[in-house]
Amino acid sequence: MKKILKTIIVIIFCYFPVATQAEIKPIIEGSNDAKVKIIIFESLTCSHCANFHKKIYPSLKKDFIDKGHVSIEFKNFPLDIAAFNGSKIAHCKNDGNSEILHYLFENQSQWVKGSTIKDLNKNLEDIIKKSNFNLNFNECLNKADIEDFILEERIKGSKKYKIEATPTLIINGEKFENASNYKKLKKYLEKLI
Repeated sequence: MKKILKTIIVIIFCYFPVATQAEIKPIIEGSNDAKVKIIIFESLTCSHCANFHKKIYPSLKKDFIDKGHVSIEFKNFPLDIAAFNGSKIAHCKNDGNSEILHYLFENQSQWVKGSTIKDLNKNLEDIIKKSNFNLNFNECLNKADIEDFILEERIKGSKKYKIEATPTLIINGEKFENASNYKKLKKYLEKLI
């Protein structure tokens, strides 16, 4: 009887994973039914990524995401500790909402400065305090489940898509090389929908 009980326990743990912590929600915008799925790998300290959020994303949203043709998933690919900490802040509420992420990119020049990580963290904390997000900065930085989620996204990006730089767009599973040229991106997306 003990042997049968042990076997059942082993089967349960092997085939039915036990949820030990809340699942981290990815940051996604757009319809689940969108014909075109974009994944963007980005780093919060990357100026080209901030440029994408300021200059490319608004047109992409208006022309494709809001119309239900495209969905976009924002994936973490931190290039340094400051970007890693920014990603933790962006995911802290774990609501899948992109508002904090966009805010951090929009205000990147205000917090991505300083000669030490301590300076950068202080700037990041100050910019968050000026917002209406009501986040506990230190608590957000110390959430191990979010840290694991961010690092896992970065590892998967490197392995699956061979990501080496940010921003990198993956459109329906294929790398799109020119994320900074909206005309080319728009033309490419129009062919897919």
